[in-house]
Amino acid sequence: MDQSRRKRRIGIFARTFRSFRYRNFRWLWCGAFTSTTGFFVAQVAESWYVYEQTSSESLLGLTAFLNGLPILMFSVVGGVFADRMDRRYLLIGSQVMQMVAALGLAILFFVEAIEIWHILTAAFVAGLGQAFGGPAYQALIPSLVPKKHLPNAIALLSIQFNLAGTLGRPIGGLVFKFFSPAMCFLVNALSFLAVIVSLLLLRIPFIPKPGQQNLIRSLLEGFRAIHASAALRSLMLLAVVTAFCGVPIALLLPVFARDVFGLDAGGFGWMGAVLGAGAVVGALNVARLGNAPKKGRDSLIMQVFLGVTIIGFALARWLSLATGFLFLCGGAILAVFTMITSLVQLNVPEEMRGRIMSVHNTAFRGVMPLSNISCGYAAEKIGATNVLSFNGAVLILVALWYAISGNEVSKL
Repeated sequence: MDQSRRKRRIGIFARTFRSFRYRNFRWLWCGAFTSTTGFFVAQVAESWYVYEQTSSESLLGLTAFLNGLPILMFSVVGGVFADRMDRRYLLIGSQVMQMVAALGLAILFFVEAIEIWHILTAAFVAGLGQAFGGPAYQALIPSLVPKKHLPNAIALLSIQFNLAGTLGRPIGGLVFKFFSPAMCFLVNALSFLAVIVSLLLLRIPFIPKPGQQNLIRSLLEGFRAIHASAALRSLMLLAVVTAFCGVPIALLLPVFARDVFGLDAGGFGWMGAVLGAGAVVGALNVARLGNAPKKGRDSLIMQVFLGVTIIGFALARWLSLATGFLFLCGGAILAVFTMITSLVQLNVPEEMRGRIMSVHNTAFRGVMPLSNISCGYAAEKIGATNVLSFNGAVLILVALWYAISGNEVSKL
């Protein structure tokens, strides 16, 4: 009996982490994890410094808006390039651009010449790198593992991102508190070296051939492919709603940490870690399920749950209760994002993957700047609690409408 139970546990472990069997996937995962940890270390410093200096939710929103604006503007163009050139080198260029932005902020903090506009400018430059790197990253994933393991690989890469957040946020809070914000940005700059090295070590069996069409025609071809698919249209719309209403909980976390619960930068970092830890658990569950059926239905169920947990966090006034809701929220938002991304990846042709995933990237990440600036402004006017409660209600209503109306997503 004990041996049978042990074999079952080993089997679950092997299924959950099956994509790590592949060398290219291991290299990319480790490099991205190191770099993303550095990103979260710097993000804590950026958010806390801006809010500490200005006490302005609008400026928090503006910083996030400028970071996401290039994704909204240029991500679809980045998708065309991802279908025309070696995706590794496009990614390396994007990492270098982000590394320069982080290093510039570190230097300005070290020489005590930093101003808020420097942070805003660096956020835009980093976002520009992400606009071209994001589609290449998404398009590269199917080259790392067999198609049948693609949902598992996407979930494990989501775990990478959120595990990095779980570690990076409290590290960032402690480094900010006991050293300086300059050290946070220096850690971020150096962390990009890991992902650059990992990209150079990849052996990719397929490299897209340069396209013969002009840029505009290539873009239109991608949009036509999405328009022709009812499933892809519905998934893109769901991505927009989920990103617009789900992501602001991270943006407004400094407000709740300082003004509601009376925490310092270290406490803010730990609240961020709880959000990330919940996301890791959510991604592990999705990875365990792998290419299971009815992902569309499950994503709608999780979106309802996400809306409930966001409302619960917004209304909680005991730190322990808020922490519990925050953990559940992290798991729900990651599960929804991962399942929607898996469904998109499984329904696109390889020759158009870069372009279609760039639209998906725009739907998820490009809408975030609009959400951040509008939710930051609204929080100043009506309060962060009301903003998150409204967002949670919208998530619930949209998911229920998709389910009741028999939308294509509910059938996937």
